[in-house]
Amino acid sequence: MAARIDLTFDCADAQLLAAFWKTALGYVDEPPPPPFATREEWLAQFDLPEDESEDDGAWLCDPEGVGPRLSILKVPEPKTAKNRLHIDIRVPGHGAADERWARIRAEAERLVGAGGKVVEEFDGHHVTMADPEGNEFCVGAGPA
Repeated sequence: MAARIDLTFDCADAQLLAAFWKTALGYVDEPPPPPFATREEWLAQFDLPEDESEDDGAWLCDPEGVGPRLSILKVPEPKTAKNRLHIDIRVPGHGAADERWARIRAEAERLVGAGGKVVEEFDGHHVTMADPEGNEFCVGAGPA
């Protein structure tokens, strides 16, 4: 059995980034681990320092259980360089090149509306973007 992975984003505003990635990926808030009924209840066991709150983290999951979980955690230091690992968002379907490119651009526009930013377009192939905190990701075509 292959190992499963989770991806973790360091950030300045966990709730802002969580809202963006839920929109981008169709993810939902991950329920707290059993036996806890709420995230607040789960976090209480860690005795957080006074300057930290439950809003300093967010945990997201693919509602179908296919994609990796995302942890989004507030950290004190800012992002200083290009990501060494990034997410590729694949719009479904192959089709003719112009149809595929139209789907890619439409998805990029949708993500701009959610707070993302276009960094560069590679005409006909993919769009490099950044989330609201500057984390790079790409939008391209994928399997149907």
